[in-house]
Amino acid sequence: MAIEIRPATDFADVRTLVGPKRPDANVCWCLSYRIPSRQNQQLHGTERGEFVKKLVAEDPPPGILAYDGGEPVGWAAVHPRADTGFATNRRIPHVDAREVWSIWCIRVRPGHRGNGISHALLAGAVDLARTYGAPVVEGYPVDNAGQKVDLTMAYVGTRKLFEDAGFTKAADTESVLNGFPRVLMRLDLAQ
Repeated sequence: MAIEIRPATDFADVRTLVGPKRPDANVCWCLSYRIPSRQNQQLHGTERGEFVKKLVAEDPPPGILAYDGGEPVGWAAVHPRADTGFATNRRIPHVDAREVWSIWCIRVRPGHRGNGISHALLAGAVDLARTYGAPVVEGYPVDNAGQKVDLTMAYVGTRKLFEDAGFTKAADTESVLNGFPRVLMRLDLAQ
């Protein structure tokens, strides 16, 4: 299996990874951390998909996609922290004033998990941030100490996933997900 990573510029493929089965359903569309909470709550049904369609057309795109033989199998959200809900999130600290990029969602389609795709997605998200001149990239995974993480909450990644990609713990957070504390992991790209 040769996984190919591309910027998320194809709306149909983004929809395959983060959209609902029914276009009018109110699912996340990976907007929960991308836009302010109030705006996120105001978008309903098909408005959510239309909003993501606009994001996909922007430069930089809202994330990256993983493909296996041309089939979209994974998604990772990555963008400047200043353009996300993490800019004002009180539970996730700011380490310094650098122009950080955040990685907050890594999703692999059922049937494709366990093949290293999340590792490829994380590396691809770092590469996209680097391409746009990011000096540092952050993620906010759970520190699960090897314990099983519920699949619906695994989208934030694990500390080990980020450590395997060269990230180091920069801070504790006040955020908890699925009963596990989240940590702020960082990778300096300016080296």
